[in-house]
Amino acid sequence: MKLLEERIRKDGKILPGDILKIDNFLNHQIDVELMDQMGEEFYRLFKDKKPNKILTIESSGIAIAAAASRCFGYIPVVFAKKTVAANMAKNAFEAKEHSYTRNIEYTVQVSREYLGPEDRVLILDDFLANGEAMNALINICKQAEAQIVGCGSVVCKTYQPGEQRIKDMGYEVEVLARVKAMSDDGQIEFE
Repeated sequence: MKLLEERIRKDGKILPGDILKIDNFLNHQIDVELMDQMGEEFYRLFKDKKPNKILTIESSGIAIAAAASRCFGYIPVVFAKKTVAANMAKNAFEAKEHSYTRNIEYTVQVSREYLGPEDRVLILDDFLANGEAMNALINICKQAEAQIVGCGSVVCKTYQPGEQRIKDMGYEVEVLARVKAMSDDGQIEFE
């Protein structure tokens, strides 16, 4: 998606530890118009898969999942929670996820009332690097016996193993911006 690549080049910052910071339009401050365009692109890529739910992980995936939901006719968005809430069901689906940017391991949870065998799930997230978050969401879908119809990511660092890891599991993966390389001087190369 050229528009997204241009925005990453314009506003993205490369931080130590191989971190691409694009929080001024994607996951801290949100450019809603761009979000809607990304939602439309995910719809174009996955419309034939006919999902009836979108699954993501809090918090950065929620905005893109909501934008995509609108294009799919407002199908429900379910997000895995990283913290246990008092009102969360005791026997939720759970999976471990290691955050690349925070270097923390989370146990993410989805209530059993929101995913089941009748669901055709599209998994969406903001970044795909090592594939930890997406793998955790896949694990939750397996526990729920839900069918995964595809996996999408706004940005993928193609030099890290995440995309291939998910493809090797047999899932279709679609990415809107494929980062091939980043340099310490702020240069970003796309595929």
